[in-house]
Amino acid sequence: MAGKKLTAVVLAGALAGCAVSPQAITPEEMTSFAEARLSALTADQEPITGPLSLYEAMARALKYNLDFRVERMKQALALGDVELKSWEMLPSVVAKAGYSGRSNEPGGRSESLVTGIQSLEPSKSSEKENLTANLAFSWDILDFGLSYVRAKQAADKALIAQERTRKVVNRIIEDVRGAFWRAASAQRLGAAMRKLRHRVRKALASARGQARSGHTEPLAALTYERELVSIKRQLSELERDLRAAKTRLALLMNVAPGTKFRLAVPRRRPADLNLRWDSGRMVMMALRNRPELREAAYQQRINAQEADAALLELLPGISLNAGVNWDSNQYLYNNDWVSWGAKAAWNVMRVFRYPVRQRQIRAKGELLEAQAQALAMAVLAQVHIARVRYLYQRRVFASAAEYYDVQRRILRQVQAATASDAASEQSLIREQMNTVLAAVKYDIAYADLQNAMAQVYASLGLDPYEGPVSTDMGVKQLAAALRRAWERPVKLAKVK
Repeated sequence: MAGKKLTAVVLAGALAGCAVSPQAITPEEMTSFAEARLSALTADQEPITGPLSLYEAMARALKYNLDFRVERMKQALALGDVELKSWEMLPSVVAKAGYSGRSNEPGGRSESLVTGIQSLEPSKSSEKENLTANLAFSWDILDFGLSYVRAKQAADKALIAQERTRKVVNRIIEDVRGAFWRAASAQRLGAAMRKLRHRVRKALASARGQARSGHTEPLAALTYERELVSIKRQLSELERDLRAAKTRLALLMNVAPGTKFRLAVPRRRPADLNLRWDSGRMVMMALRNRPELREAAYQQRINAQEADAALLELLPGISLNAGVNWDSNQYLYNNDWVSWGAKAAWNVMRVFRYPVRQRQIRAKGELLEAQAQALAMAVLAQVHIARVRYLYQRRVFASAAEYYDVQRRILRQVQAATASDAASEQSLIREQMNTVLAAVKYDIAYADLQNAMAQVYASLGLDPYEGPVSTDMGVKQLAAALRRAWERPVKLAKVK
């Protein structure tokens, strides 16, 4: 009775210990978690020691951008899964050791089935305590076949992860080019915009003073004041857009917000892709290289391998086994021995399930084919749109450069006229504002041209770097590789 009570107490204690209740994270734990994430954001990054070039900005984005880092980790995880699936093809080798004991002797007796009379006195053939050990080898041929198919599918999934990484790289490079040139415009025109804003503020105060004194007509004074307010508003909008570009660039490079850095702004030159605009070859290159289409091809291959796996599952499983055994029981004639065997098993229900499985695989294959066709049409459209946009942006840039040149000559004429009192302060401020606007539009046109060039690369599925590139490379070395890739001529594949 006491034993039963003790058992009940132990069982109740064990059940109570297994009870789990939700435990919310404390504010202190959350603060520690947030501080750890914050300190890890920019850890182990090369500091920015000088003016930042375009290709260095690209290199920093590839090394430190968090979205790209996540994609690289997914790719590494997929490669690890390939290795894991490969190990599953190997036979299993299991080593076991055991101990058993009991409170009394494991004796036995026998009796006649006819008379029921005990034929022998009780005897034992094993000890109260004994040790066992064995090393067993087993191999299921069907499991090997299925593991081989799953390993091939895992390899294709790793290649899909690689293509997704390429897609992220192209997007990051495209974003960096656009943000860099807009940030460069803000840096190049910052002083001029601040000087003009100060001049507008003084002119606005002077105009309001003249209106109050009655030295000018009220309508003329209000019209001039409205024009100055409009110029002030345009300046604010321009500064907002251009400053946001530098923040965007810093985020792409994973630079902490508020970090001060300057850009190495090169001379503006028309972007030249060295590309012969053969539409057929461009489309063929895109269809061969685009990450989305390559992913679609891998998905179809995975689905075809799933059909192979469904067929393998119909076969009976044949298992082979062998082992080396040892037992400490002194009553055994042989305490160590080698055993072997084979067995077959067949799940008959899989035969009835196969037609449904086959229909599902076929339907998925049709879906993947339809998606691939839709992707091919989208790629076809994107190549033509990128080509047209690039050529259009070249014309826009040329027009913006011409307009900026004319506006600067006008400003010089007005400045000379103002110095000789032949023109008013109002005309000078207006032309200064027009010159700043022309410069900004010139820079934005150049940024759009650079962005259009990046879109051409992305639409063709071209990698923004040549040869093997690793994020373990230094920023300078990676930037040099990027520069070589962007300055090389683009060779189009021949259409067969």
